[in-house]
Amino acid sequence: MTRSPIATVLQSENSPGKVLVSGWVRTKRDSKAFSFVEVNDGSCLSNLQIVADATLPGYEEAVLPLHTGASVEVIGEIVESQGKGQKWEMQASEVRLLGAADGDFPLQKKGHSMEFLRSIAHLRPRSNLFGAVFRVRSRMAYAIHQFFQDRGFVYVHTPIITASDCEGAGEMFRVVTTEGDEIHLGDEEFFGKPSYLTVSGQLEGETFACALSNIYTFGPTFRAENSHTSRHASEFWMIEPEMAFCDLEGDMDIAEEMVQYLVGDMLTSCAEDLAFFSRFVDKGLKERLEFVRDRPFERVTYEEAVQILNDSGEAFEYSVEYGANLQSEHERYLTETHFRCPTTVYNYPASIKPFYMRRNDDGKTVAAMDVLVPGIGELIGGSQREERLDFLRKNMAEHDLSEEEYDWYVDLRRYGSVKHAGFGLGFERLLMFVTGVANIRDVIPFPRTPGVADF
Repeated sequence: MTRSPIATVLQSENSPGKVLVSGWVRTKRDSKAFSFVEVNDGSCLSNLQIVADATLPGYEEAVLPLHTGASVEVIGEIVESQGKGQKWEMQASEVRLLGAADGDFPLQKKGHSMEFLRSIAHLRPRSNLFGAVFRVRSRMAYAIHQFFQDRGFVYVHTPIITASDCEGAGEMFRVVTTEGDEIHLGDEEFFGKPSYLTVSGQLEGETFACALSNIYTFGPTFRAENSHTSRHASEFWMIEPEMAFCDLEGDMDIAEEMVQYLVGDMLTSCAEDLAFFSRFVDKGLKERLEFVRDRPFERVTYEEAVQILNDSGEAFEYSVEYGANLQSEHERYLTETHFRCPTTVYNYPASIKPFYMRRNDDGKTVAAMDVLVPGIGELIGGSQREERLDFLRKNMAEHDLSEEEYDWYVDLRRYGSVKHAGFGLGFERLLMFVTGVANIRDVIPFPRTPGVADF
């Protein structure tokens, strides 16, 4: 008999009859005549209630010793439930104990702090919250691929080990070889030159966009920023599309369309988990996601945004001045209070942006944009790339970048250069937005942050 996922059983319109299910025990209640065993296999939030009669063969050996966390295999009849809260339950005809669990299993039926759950990251996916988070993570990854594949984008794998610093920030992990406790550097560089874990696949992605037109990358990136905030991690995932023959307006179009597509998919494909988040994590989550899905985006220049913020009369923690990056509180004010809709800010000062962004005709700003959403602020950052050879060379000189080290990138402007644009979406930032979970450490299976690389 083939195992049936519990999600399939519980979502069935008609009683599926006799089935085999497997999973882990969440709770058990014993009486003289029978036991109620709640089992979950991770395929959905809801548990399947198993009713095991005391006359069941092997009852004392397989059912009575069960503790929370034990794994079981159960064969039985799916019948209409007599209790509240579930449509179906199982009348067991056979229960097999696959793996016993000690009585001190850490995930008991009580509240646990997020800090404690991070310390048992190997077990926390069995909790309701993290089971829901990581099912949503899977679904959002699928939806991202679906969005781009349906629009003819080519999926490209860019290097994890790189010799270039895309952002020019210098906060990168260096790759070295070791022999015992000795680290090999200098003349013994494994790749013949200093190499690092990538902070972005954008520059390499541009090379493929200049050959295949529309591409996207989706993979791990790394940043050696010694930050302990709830929004920063040392290892995270990025989605970075690059589009040839595309300007800033086209870049904003596809970014806004993608946000609404992903939010819409969350609302329709993750209804049970979304209801859980709305009840226990963020009571306004569903309404906020519907708000973003249904409202057209406002577009405003950076200069206009600064003026709006300065005229607001709000006592911001961080002052607002032209030439400084907008803070999360500023971004949320624009989306939640002023415009009351998702907002895209564009044309930022060149002085606060990387070398690869296209200089506008005013000579002061670049064709950059940030997509802002209520509840979180910036979700996407992108730009039209500088396709003009002379402008790129000037930008690189201003950022003290060696043209020799980026000769391959410069070549793209020498051989059939075209206007092109792209953006970056932090996958974990997206997950925080659609789940309401406030800390990036809680939307990554095994978070890597300064001082922490457990498991």
